[in-house]
Amino acid sequence: MITDYSIQAVAINAIPLIFAITIHEAAHGYVARKFGDNTAYMLGRVTLNPAKHIDPVGTILLPLALVLMGSPFLIGYAKPVPVNFGRLRNPKIDSIWVALAGPGSNFIQAIIWMSLWLILKGFQVDEPFFIAMAQAGVLWNIGLLVFNLLPIPPFDGGRVLSGLLPTRQSIALEKLERWGFFIVLALAFTGILGSLWMDPLRNFFLEIINLITLPLQMIFGA
Repeated sequence: MITDYSIQAVAINAIPLIFAITIHEAAHGYVARKFGDNTAYMLGRVTLNPAKHIDPVGTILLPLALVLMGSPFLIGYAKPVPVNFGRLRNPKIDSIWVALAGPGSNFIQAIIWMSLWLILKGFQVDEPFFIAMAQAGVLWNIGLLVFNLLPIPPFDGGRVLSGLLPTRQSIALEKLERWGFFIVLALAFTGILGSLWMDPLRNFFLEIINLITLPLQMIFGA
């Protein structure tokens, strides 16, 4: 929970969040290009330039609103990377990999931030700014990973589910896309999103990351 609104506190959270969102969106475009669709690349979206991906509502206003509301979890999103699924070599299957690229990048980033945190602790680096930033990096990336795996279009989890379903059911699911964001907002404000999705999956992925970084924990006695 963010309770300190100083410039330092904003920097601690903003830096990992910008990385998390920027790499997430660039990963979608990169994988789409690998599978045959150059749309995002031609529009300059396969880039680590944050300005290309920041959405005023999803990247700034939504996380800020959740902070002010005292939300137990923090989420956000960026401008969606354009993907022409019809250009993918195998649209049904390739679309799943394109969708998973973003959350996958957040999972990898969470591991990196956790590793950095363990290394700082192991070398007894007593610098609150960097330790807090590493912790924020883990939490932001896990939050974005879990949030984007929601099985509701247009979120990445909805794209994955659509790719796994038979054609008729996939078309029916995609019709929910125009209402997806409003459905998620309703779930968030009623607390259902946090209690039944965000919290359980966040704990699940944190346990996995703890297992992956166990060798570092053993080396540094963390």
